[in-house]
Amino acid sequence: MKGNVRLSPAALLAVMLAASLTGLSRPAAAAPAAGAISAAAQPQPDSEATQAAEARLNKSQFKEVKVSVDNGIATLTGTVSLYEYKADAEKRVHRAKGVAAVRNLIQVNGTNVPDPELQAKLAEKLTYDRVGFGNAFNAISVQVQDGVVTLGGHARTYVDRDSALALANTTPGVKDVVNDIEVDPVSTMDDQIRFQVARAIYNYPTLNKYALNPARPIRISVQNGHVELYGIVDSQPDKETAYIRASGVPNVFSVTNYLQVAGQPTESPK
Repeated sequence: MKGNVRLSPAALLAVMLAASLTGLSRPAAAAPAAGAISAAAQPQPDSEATQAAEARLNKSQFKEVKVSVDNGIATLTGTVSLYEYKADAEKRVHRAKGVAAVRNLIQVNGTNVPDPELQAKLAEKLTYDRVGFGNAFNAISVQVQDGVVTLGGHARTYVDRDSALALANTTPGVKDVVNDIEVDPVSTMDDQIRFQVARAIYNYPTLNKYALNPARPIRISVQNGHVELYGIVDSQPDKETAYIRASGVPNVFSVTNYLQVAGQPTESPK
């Protein structure tokens, strides 16, 4: 047909290849330079985390507390009047968005209490703690040095342990609290042993007087069948009798006698 141009297959292939090359030669849109994004538009995780942490400390007891966050680590500084507030500030900030860890440098600047007086006060509180909830099965010790309270010994449950810690946290004069309390293992057999040892001791005529004051019982700790006795008794025969009575309970593997005789030097357990 007139006006039509017919191309050979080879020529047609050459035209198509040329068109393809022409399309590839077009410059691609330039990607924005890395520095083209404004610094203000970049996310500021530490700044946001600091604001989130500050919002959680919006309470009157934290008015002297400062917080800053760097690489996800929050640093707390300043002062509070009770150790309870220091511990609470750490818990609150740890829950703030963007905070992975907390460095707690808060100082407790409340009432100053001499160590012996503070230790005696805490020991008295601990003897009455959890009365009515099996406190005869808690044997928690307390030591104070430079206002730092160390709680040790044994608790029957985590609730008992946390109750003791709460007493220390809220006592004026406490600058810091070290938790060395061991929670006894959960065991049906151990629970049976606890109650059997308690009955064996408190039902004995010369020892039932220790059940009259629930704050000052002979304290019984059991760990996997091993019994430990704590507390203060009136005489050496009472101490020895408690040991014998506990040793006679079925399924008891051993008894360690930490009982102390009132008015006598501390003795090694047997």
